Amino acid sequence: MPTPAYDIVIRGGTLATASDVFRADLGIRGETIAAIGQGLPTGASEIDASGKLVLPGGVDAHCHIEQLSGGGLMNADTFETATRSAAFGGTTSVISFAAQHRAKSLATTVSDYAALAKKGAIVDYAFHLMVANPDEQTIATDLRALISAGHRSVKVFMTYDAVQVDDQQLLDVMLAARQAGALVCVHAENHGLLKWMGERLTKRGYVAPKYHAVSHPRAAEVEAFHRLIAFSELLDQPICIFHVSTAEGAKVIREARGRGVKIYAETCPHYLLMTAAELDRPGIEGAKWVCSPPQREAADQEALWQALALGDLQILSSDHAPYRFDESGKLSAGPNPGFKQIANGMPGLEMRLPVLFDAMVSKGKLGLRKFVELTATAPAQIYDLPGKGSLAIGMDADIAIWDAERKVTLADDLHDNTGYNPFAGRTITGWPETVLRRGEIVVEDGALRAAAGSGRLMLRAAGEATKPTGRLSPEFDEGRNFGAKLY
Repeated sequence: MPTPAYDIVIRGGTLATASDVFRADLGIRGETIAAIGQGLPTGASEIDASGKLVLPGGVDAHCHIEQLSGGGLMNADTFETATRSAAFGGTTSVISFAAQHRAKSLATTVSDYAALAKKGAIVDYAFHLMVANPDEQTIATDLRALISAGHRSVKVFMTYDAVQVDDQQLLDVMLAARQAGALVCVHAENHGLLKWMGERLTKRGYVAPKYHAVSHPRAAEVEAFHRLIAFSELLDQPICIFHVSTAEGAKVIREARGRGVKIYAETCPHYLLMTAAELDRPGIEGAKWVCSPPQREAADQEALWQALALGDLQILSSDHAPYRFDESGKLSAGPNPGFKQIANGMPGLEMRLPVLFDAMVSKGKLGLRKFVELTATAPAQIYDLPGKGSLAIGMDADIAIWDAERKVTLADDLHDNTGYNPFAGRTITGWPETVLRRGEIVVEDGALRAAAGSGRLMLRAAGEATKPTGRLSPEFDEGRNFGAKLY
């Protein structure tokens, strides 16, 4: 008997990429896509995708996994539970954080997180280098070595006492990233404004979860965006702004991109599909929806959808930051904490794709091609993830097969370790039923078929997203030309 041409043939489905939707068979050989066409030869095994959508596995570029918060609280998920949840939601690649704390070296931090991921990860993974201690060792030695080794994105916070970098430190990080060829990702809110608002609210007894939204004024996002963009223009350093939440923030980004600033930006499902009203629930229940920045208003949702349609925002990430609704997580300060004592974050890895598919494809918000672009192709390209984010010959066989007609009423039954689903109670249309990672079926018929530790570290070469254009600002260039050692 002749050897089958392919290990797996996915037959008769409708394939979608960021540019095309078409009927075809897809042949997999080993870990990669080997053929796309009509009437492919029989594979060693076959998957009947008739009437189904065959999409690239999702790429979630913003996840907090097995991470100790700045406040010293471990989040709910291990790499095994988080990536299991990702796989059930159709996501096959994640970028989480190697989160440095003040007293720890960045090199040791990355080594520790890599060991945890190697032991537990079920999908493929990479790391953002999260810098909280930008000392000489971190800036001059560790950052350069780690970026050269393939960790080509850096995360910094412009707020929160335990992890914040000040303006000078931010410039130091950005310059080091420019020299080594990394993208700088930023949580951008004005630190002083958040502290001032939070302290005034607390002193007056306004501590219920709903006041968390009040404590993060829109101006804090807008001001920080302007300041960060000014730094990017000075140094000609590419940046990615995380979790854009306001109409005004999207406008600032649109104007900067119009000037040619090399700026990328993301938003998240909870900013598109929730408002601050989620926090205004009886008792302490609203704590489940406390995240930073907070959900905003319906007008902001529409502005963010428009920004996605126009290309001002290029990525849809989950910002998965899971804390259980008990004393180990959201209620660690007691049964009735004030908003400043509530751990910030929600689970999102598993629900990101299903709720966005329902909004974008089933309800027709932006369509199937845009769904693929924003949730898989663009994040893979911007973060230079090798072989990820699209269906093409030679790419990794990371594939999710969707039943576009399946209706699901969401419940608190996710596959992570959080114990609740912030989207519970909603009925959505469209569901990923079979998921492959590098040619291996990892989810099928509602069951996990992959082992902990079978995910693979994705190291990244420098791509267009991380390369400066060479156009330094006149002020910076003048300093260099006069002999100042700004590099």
